[in-house]
Amino acid sequence: MSKALAEMTTDELRAAVRERYGAVGSDPGRGGFGFRVGREFAEALGYPAEVLDAAPADATAAFTGVAAPVFHADLAPGETVVDLGCGAGLDLSIAARAVGPGGRAVGIDMAEPMVDRARRTVMALGLAHAEVRVATADATGLPDAVADCVLVNGLLNLSPSKEDVLGEIARILRPGGRFLLAETTLHTALPEGAIRSIDDWFR
Repeated sequence: MSKALAEMTTDELRAAVRERYGAVGSDPGRGGFGFRVGREFAEALGYPAEVLDAAPADATAAFTGVAAPVFHADLAPGETVVDLGCGAGLDLSIAARAVGPGGRAVGIDMAEPMVDRARRTVMALGLAHAEVRVATADATGLPDAVADCVLVNGLLNLSPSKEDVLGEIARILRPGGRFLLAETTLHTALPEGAIRSIDDWFR
């Protein structure tokens, strides 16, 4: 039985997220994650079929976002973009193409199987100006004021330290930089007791 969510520490919550998304990265076809994954889901969220056709299966099979914010980022050649919680690298690869070889694209994820997929994705596409790092969103290890744009696609709701993540985004953004956030939201309050375990949190 899962531990009660209210009893979990920040480190335990982070480890549970790392484990769940690591499982997606290792075997996205197994199912049972508590949320949708894969190409069909990406299409349902608005990713054009031609974009998905051009992406490696490593990126599309393990896609886990909640929207398609990368298409609203207005990325320009030569810019630096950071994708927090980059997962298997779909948004990262799209962003890297947009900024071109004169720019830089950095993916950050704490689940190593996802990082492995994202690295294979950018390598398969020949995106030498893209890199993927194993790190948490609240401690990226990037320099101050490095990014023109930060993308976050479904990460913040999973973070037990949201204020720290937002602080890290502010730190790495250049003056005048932009931050695109896509998140799941509730339209009405959940009934008391609806979220008791970590499994409920992933629904």
